[in-house]
Amino acid sequence: MSQSERHALVIGGGTMGVGIIAMFLGGGWTVDVVSRSASTRDGLAAATAKALAAMGKPTSTAGLKTFATLPEADWTRIDVAVETVTEDLALKQRLFAEMEKLATPGCALTSNSSSFPISEIAKGLKTQGRMMGLHFFMPAHLIPLVEVVRSVHTDVSQAERVGAIMAALGKRPVQVKKDVIGFLGNRIQGALMREALWLIEEGVASPEDIDATVRLSFGFRYAAAGPIVQKEHSGWDTTCAVAKIIWPDLNNAKGPPPVLQKNVDEGRIGFKTKRGFFEWNDESMAKERARYERALRKCLEIFKEEGIV
Repeated sequence: MSQSERHALVIGGGTMGVGIIAMFLGGGWTVDVVSRSASTRDGLAAATAKALAAMGKPTSTAGLKTFATLPEADWTRIDVAVETVTEDLALKQRLFAEMEKLATPGCALTSNSSSFPISEIAKGLKTQGRMMGLHFFMPAHLIPLVEVVRSVHTDVSQAERVGAIMAALGKRPVQVKKDVIGFLGNRIQGALMREALWLIEEGVASPEDIDATVRLSFGFRYAAAGPIVQKEHSGWDTTCAVAKIIWPDLNNAKGPPPVLQKNVDEGRIGFKTKRGFFEWNDESMAKERARYERALRKCLEIFKEEGIV
């Protein structure tokens, strides 16, 4: 089957959904999108064209169709369905129950949930073997990695098939073999974020200097090598010795620190409210988004040169 004959369904047309839609369209697939919001459906073609342009792909959205409800989509043609709605477990469970009734037996049913295990989302359903997490990172059209997350019920061959589809679309799939909360990326990222916020809470460093430390020291190296290979370079004996000294002193709080909770309570949540740890306006947000996207594209060029993606 050629890429032009492949058909995907994306549920949700928000920021994550747009990136995933662009990935499929950029790979030659046709895409049905289901969104209850009429305004989202109306703006989807323009938003997707912008994402395609950022990918360096033709900006045609001729292969895109939008619908208000799941039954309206052409389920007889759908190979992969990706749910990208808000992090609401009950909502995701209802959608998966409905998808199971509509999808053909060969259709993979996947969730882009960043926190809920697929075993919870698919709990009690009859065809859990074809259900799995498919976790993208924002912006999904530029970040090359995608996590294929299995539950104990997921058919390994189905997970590998979905991984192969992602690879054909230019992504680097990783197989998460156990359905742990947060999967790979968010668990590792969460450990770093907990320590970074604790350092701000305790007045050890400013948010600006925390960011500079990550980007310009070990974070800088991560573009060249992941944490495991990097320590192959420097030596695990040093890492082992340092772990005995530093790790016992690392923060192990079970929830967010007061500095984060206070920001959230005060509506200081970042671009959404134009203030977080930093103050923003329309001009500075546009400038930062453009800088961020430009930097991601340059990193992507390095990975493509190395043949990683």
